[in-house]
Amino acid sequence: MNRQQQKLQTRQRIINAAFALLDDNKSFTSISLREVARAANIAPTSFYRHFSSINELGLTLVDESGLALRQLMRQARQRLAGGGSLIDISVNTFMEFILQNPNVFRLLLREHTGTSSSFRAAVTREIQHFTEELSDYLEVQVKIPTTVANLQAEAMVKLVFSAGAEALDADTENIEKIAQRVKIQLRLIQYGAERYALEKLNA
Repeated sequence: MNRQQQKLQTRQRIINAAFALLDDNKSFTSISLREVARAANIAPTSFYRHFSSINELGLTLVDESGLALRQLMRQARQRLAGGGSLIDISVNTFMEFILQNPNVFRLLLREHTGTSSSFRAAVTREIQHFTEELSDYLEVQVKIPTTVANLQAEAMVKLVFSAGAEALDADTENIEKIAQRVKIQLRLIQYGAERYALEKLNA
């Protein structure tokens, strides 16, 4: 392994350590650089070879969280080629993501309304990317007009993120109930968007 590969590996170890330190009682802003360094098994001074500050690490975590979630949802939409419902597949995939990566989703939730303006802006940006990708899909694949697709995607993302927040503290049985409820709610949004688009077209 060359020096560059070692550096990338250590950087990823720091990121993984920071994610692992998060839980339902601990937010990123309450974590110290020394805690992260200890969890990553590096000297505190070595941290600065990879990140200029703990804040830069936090912004990197937000970026990685958003990217991981977007990639997973893209894969879910690609699976539609084999048949199935967009809403069913997307909600199931989203809930699986939360169960497998609770700290990743917890970071997005907390920092969206946290005390750091830079973190809030970063999370807002990630959610906007998520919404735009869904809006593009609705416009191209479902043939929803742009304006309506934007509004539908925004409503759907807000609803799913709210359901995700509820699912974080739920047991398996209740997660299933939350998933079933949000699927119905998303279908109501979809139905309303399609009817609204049709009415506008015929107006």
